[in-house]
Amino acid sequence: MDSLLNTGRPPVFCPGCSHERVAKALDKALSNMGLTGDKVVIVSDIGCSGLFDTFFNTHAFHGLHGRALTYAAGIKLAKPDLNVIVTMGDGGIGIGGAHLLAACRRNLNLTLLILNNFNFGMTGGQFSVTTPQEAQVGSAFLNRLEKPLDVCSLARSAGAPYVSRCSSYRNDLPDEIEQAVRFEGFSLIDMWGICPGRYTKRNKLTPQIIDESLAGNEPFTGVIKENLRKEYGLHYREIVSGLKKVSPPAGINAEYAPPEPGRREVVILGSAGQRIITSGDILCTAGLTAGLKVTQKNDYNITVLRGPSISEIILSPEDIGFSGIEKPSVIIALAHEGVDRRKYLFGNLDENTLIIRIKGIDIPDTQATVFDIDLKEQGFKIQDWALASLAVMARLNKVISFDMLNAAIKHVFKDKILESALNLVNRAELKKRD
Repeated sequence: MDSLLNTGRPPVFCPGCSHERVAKALDKALSNMGLTGDKVVIVSDIGCSGLFDTFFNTHAFHGLHGRALTYAAGIKLAKPDLNVIVTMGDGGIGIGGAHLLAACRRNLNLTLLILNNFNFGMTGGQFSVTTPQEAQVGSAFLNRLEKPLDVCSLARSAGAPYVSRCSSYRNDLPDEIEQAVRFEGFSLIDMWGICPGRYTKRNKLTPQIIDESLAGNEPFTGVIKENLRKEYGLHYREIVSGLKKVSPPAGINAEYAPPEPGRREVVILGSAGQRIITSGDILCTAGLTAGLKVTQKNDYNITVLRGPSISEIILSPEDIGFSGIEKPSVIIALAHEGVDRRKYLFGNLDENTLIIRIKGIDIPDTQATVFDIDLKEQGFKIQDWALASLAVMARLNKVISFDMLNAAIKHVFKDKILESALNLVNRAELKKRD
């Protein structure tokens, strides 16, 4: 089989860098397996190991430091027939440690090649999670304060079914890589090598020393029997194939004409417990009954039972490329918390904006048209104000019609809640506050 190395940009590392040996060993392994470039994806992140995707004529994905395993997982799930190989350095392993744990637990059929040269070689020789405590590195004494990470022991404890630790200078490195790639499940090789550009300028490290160090560590040679189990993608597809198919969501037919032409934007300003988000959803559904494009963007505190609750809704006959709202068609002011969170909106408004304001809610000075109502006097509970305000807006023929609102409620609610909601909107009057 022909080489998959990119002749237009062949591997170029610092003289003596072990990464070049790994690149050529990977190429040899892929050739021995008879794999063509269209059957292989090389996923990398930042650092010298991140150059691998450019050195091979294969599919490639180059991403953020430490995140390569996340991209690889998505690729493998979407295209299970591809051989997905991830190259990361010890720096990326430290930055993306949580992703490594997830990959070990998940057991998706990926091969991770860790090009471990015990430092951040590309950025100045700072210490990494695998740097020995006695090493001299570009980050002064900091490596003395932390225990180096044993990547293989961590991977085994996290559930990886195939873990190998070896020297990048092994003569049979292509065979070692091939075994890992052929393994049906998550496989990891921790390959120890030399960084002549940074690490060995301060520390003595040779292939012989690497062999001696490996001999003094717990051996990892491949299959971890206690972690053997079904490969994630295969198991997932087996389970899904036995599940009852979910019916597609019911469509919403365009039955009505909106009362106003063009794009319309509504901002509902309330507080926790006022069902602001639900009302925004109903408003979007009402737009769908008129064949409009809709977006809904919500804003509320992590403490969901207290604080502001805001929903920003856009209804438009055209595609909505940006969901930001600077000059809404309608503002519904239901609570001080929401008004205070969006007080910057009010100063830019003119008479073309309608503000539906509940009695007792102060708003900043504005040139907008204000329509005051007293829903409490009409007998509405505070948690029903948002839906009642939509009814007021519909009766004013702003943004949606009353028919659109009723149709939306029938799509969103069922049974007793539907009956209650329909009764609620029909009770809402246009009676202004004195």
